Amino acid sequence: MDRLIEMALAEDLGDRGDVTSLATIPMAQTAVARITAKAPGVVAGLPLVSAVFQQVDPNVYVQTHVEDGAHVVPRVVVAELTGSARSLLTGERTALNFLQHLSGIATLTALFVAAVSETQARILDTRKTTPGWRALEKYAVHVGGGVNHRMGLFDMVMIKDNHVDASGGITAAVNRVRADANASGLPIEVEVRTLDELREALSLDVERIMLDNMDEAMMREAVAIAAGRTPLEASGNMSLARVGAVAATGVDYISVGALTHSAPVLDLSMKIIE
Repeated sequence: MDRLIEMALAEDLGDRGDVTSLATIPMAQTAVARITAKAPGVVAGLPLVSAVFQQVDPNVYVQTHVEDGAHVVPRVVVAELTGSARSLLTGERTALNFLQHLSGIATLTALFVAAVSETQARILDTRKTTPGWRALEKYAVHVGGGVNHRMGLFDMVMIKDNHVDASGGITAAVNRVRADANASGLPIEVEVRTLDELREALSLDVERIMLDNMDEAMMREAVAIAAGRTPLEASGNMSLARVGAVAATGVDYISVGALTHSAPVLDLSMKIIE
């Protein structure tokens, strides 16, 4: 978080700083500003607002009026800031960029979670994240009610189609993983494309099986075949319009890349009020 904020401020301020605020606002002038919701959604990222202003000017006081995870509607005051008018304006866009982006992810996640709320399915994120932002974006998914998948390539074994093809089959790939000291102790998930591959993966006693780009009819067959022996994850082309039907097939998890790669920002604004 701190490194991202430092880079964000550096690209915004360059080597001259906030030239407009420095030229138009007296150094001693103080102000109060409010961050307000302009659209309905779920707030995520408020700690970053405080962290941004801690780097801009530690004397700026940030008082939050809601907590991360709060559902807001237009005109709800999310936070109030007091301090140097120059500092408030200098940090405004960086703080809003973090807050709007993460709140957008939390908001979209909450919509997906609501769409499957009548089923047992849980919504997962993916590694389709903004480079450098993964921990923050996955945090926003969590705030929105989703479940975090693996953080990266290091904390879970994910045997996907390319691994299967390059290894000579699912069984060969799983056996190689289990013989590898570097992968020892990590959970194993196997991606399958057909019901025959599903049967093979089920025989290997892995921790999770991903159903790759299957239609709903095939997913229902997969659920019946698995019969609760291994948790199943549906993946591929998930949208709000489709996710409810996918959840109704009985799968345990649904991974949605759009949560982090396509979420629109939540509209928030910061205005000086005095």
